[in-house]
Amino acid sequence: MNQIAQSNIDITVQPEVTPFFDEPTNTLSYVVRDPGSKACAVVDSVMDLDYPSGSITFGGADQIIDYIRTHQLELQWILETHVHADHLSAAPYIKNRLGGKIAIGANISVVQETFGEIFNAGEDFARDGSQFDVLLRDGDSIRIGDMAGCALHTPGHTPACMTYVLGDAIFVGDTLFMPDAGTARVDFPGGDASTLFASIHRILSMPPQMRVFVCHDYLPDGRELEFLTTIGEQLESNIHINKSISEANFVAMRETRDATLGMPTLILPSLQINMRAGHMPPPEAGGKLFLKLPVNAFGGADLSELLPQE
Repeated sequence: MNQIAQSNIDITVQPEVTPFFDEPTNTLSYVVRDPGSKACAVVDSVMDLDYPSGSITFGGADQIIDYIRTHQLELQWILETHVHADHLSAAPYIKNRLGGKIAIGANISVVQETFGEIFNAGEDFARDGSQFDVLLRDGDSIRIGDMAGCALHTPGHTPACMTYVLGDAIFVGDTLFMPDAGTARVDFPGGDASTLFASIHRILSMPPQMRVFVCHDYLPDGRELEFLTTIGEQLESNIHINKSISEANFVAMRETRDATLGMPTLILPSLQINMRAGHMPPPEAGGKLFLKLPVNAFGGADLSELLPQE
């Protein structure tokens, strides 16, 4: 709580939060409006990809843009909680139409180093986060109009995960889900269960009435969409991490569970675009755009006998 206090955040301020749900990826994006002005931010936007055809469209992003224009809002920030592995960011598309600064955690450089190698991105791919407008460090202040907020570094799911505290609203990315869905996986490069446990408890140290907005909802047991919970509800009833679960038990659960999970459907295209702040890789000959499919990037059989013979 010290960093929130030092950032002069007034948790009695309640920003207006409007959710947008992308059903194919179970992703929630948000427009967050300062209650005292027309200023707003967008959190975790989505660009649409039809994987079988390779077609990219912007239906979800256009809904956000239309909402902001209809309500005559001023977009100041386009916030990314992390480099998502399950959907593509529409940040540049939204920025080109409405303005605003694209921001992410400063540890994006760690993620870029890792996936720059996996995708053989070459020397032209900057690994310093310069594709983004603003790199946020732990405790950095954010202002949306007159509303004070701050960025908290909450790694564990990825090394660059950030949580955004804006008034009484907390945007946790994939770090936490709704209480009946638990917590993020930690088996991506740079993930760590103990680190995630510490990050979540840092979030859960905030006042129990603060609102928590999640980035995904997978509708467990067929229930209706939910996206809003509170610190108090998470402490009482999160199925993976609550006030009665020890770090050792959490780590054991998380590592056992992650060993059973498959890779997200869109992980390979998502990482290539999101590590570039939502931009496509450079075009190849003839101006054609391609996304790579690195074979066995995350494990697989020995393919040496299938390689060309010299």
